[in-house]
Formats: sequence, structure tokens, C-alpha cells
Amino acid sequence: MNRVLSIRLLFAAALASTLCFAMPRAASADLLSLYLEGHGGGAFGDGLGGEAQADAFHAGAQGLAYGGLIGAEVLFVDLWVQHDQYINGGELAGTWTQFMIGLDTQFDIGRRKRGKIKHRYTPGYGEVGLALGYGVGTGQQVMPPLDASQVTDRGFLGQLHVGFGYRFSRYLSMGVSLPIQVGYMFKSGDGLAANDTANQYYGAQGAALLNLRLTVPIR
Repeated sequence: MNRVLSIRLLFAAALASTLCFAMPRAASADLLSLYLEGHGGGAFGDGLGGEAQADAFHAGAQGLAYGGLIGAEVLFVDLWVQHDQYINGGELAGTWTQFMIGLDTQFDIGRRKRGKIKHRYTPGYGEVGLALGYGVGTGQQVMPPLDASQVTDRGFLGQLHVGFGYRFSRYLSMGVSLPIQVGYMFKSGDGLAANDTANQYYGAQGAALLNLRLTVPIR
């Protein structure tokens, strides 16, 4: 992995960690929240190192990105499953599914408003977070149920994201998210062994996504 890029990513992660704990959370934080999100935008990626760097998944699966996620937030901990598809040159360039756990914080932008059921919320918000997880990629449209024969790449992920948006109510919001991921990845397929370094690589991906999110708070 490029040393300068590694230092920059570590610095960004350290800064995000500091912000996550230094910024005050919304006063109306819920014990449990369930959320469903649809999003779309653009994504890019590349291989950073390793023997299989030239065949990095996100070097080929980039361009127009769209998908969704479903998750839950318990106190300060987020857990979610996300599925995205990439279109490049008018054709499907790949699909990516990831299972994530992380910490994030939201901070208010603007003045609080009172909703119809006397709950106060702030229309504008910003957020920053960190997450770890596991992802799998395919070079073709997924045919449910997903099985090992469809997977071309898999690996462990670290994610930093920042975002901002507007709450139409306590339940519905629209925003922009800027996630950056790095991963240690393995190529999959017949005859490929996980302990063979020729099938391994470091990769990175970034995206700019417009999202629409439905949140159901449970106290």
C-alpha cells in the first residue's frame, strides 16, 4: 500500500474518531432506531497493493452506483446490511454487499422545530462515523440466494464517512453521504485458495451518494 496514502487514511480515521466522541449528539437520542435507506450517485475505486492488485474489484466496479441498506442503531452503535450495484458504460459492472458495525454521531444544524406530536427536531444535520465489516462482490447480477459460486471478491473493510442532510420530520430525511473504504480483499473462484497471496490485494473505494432515509425511533 502506498505509504503516503496510508498515513492520510490513518490521520482521517483518527480525526473522525475524535469528532465522534467530541461532538454532542442530539438531545432526543433514542435507545433503538430502525432505518431503511435508498441511495444513488457515483463511485470510484482502485487497487492499492498486493499480488492481485491489477484485478481489484472496485477498479472495475465503479461509475454510476445505486442501492440501499437496512439497519439498526442501538445507543451509539450502528449495524447495517448494504447492497449496491455499479453501472459503467451502460452495463452492469458489478454488485457489492457488505455487513457493517460502527459508531457515528449526528449534530444539529439550525433551530429546533416542534412536530405534530410535540417532539422537537432540527431540520438540518451533519454526521460523521467509522465502521468495520465484511463485504462480498460479484461481477454479475446476483441471483438469489447468493452463493459462493457468484462471489468474485470478498474481504474485510474499514469505513470512514461524513454526511449532511435535511429532516422533513423525525422519520424522513434526505442527505448526502461521502463514504471512503479501505479493504483487505481475496479473489474467489474455482481453484483459488484463501491462503494464497497471489489472490490477495488491498483496495480502496469512495463514493458520493444522495440518500432518502426512513427512520423509526423506538424508545
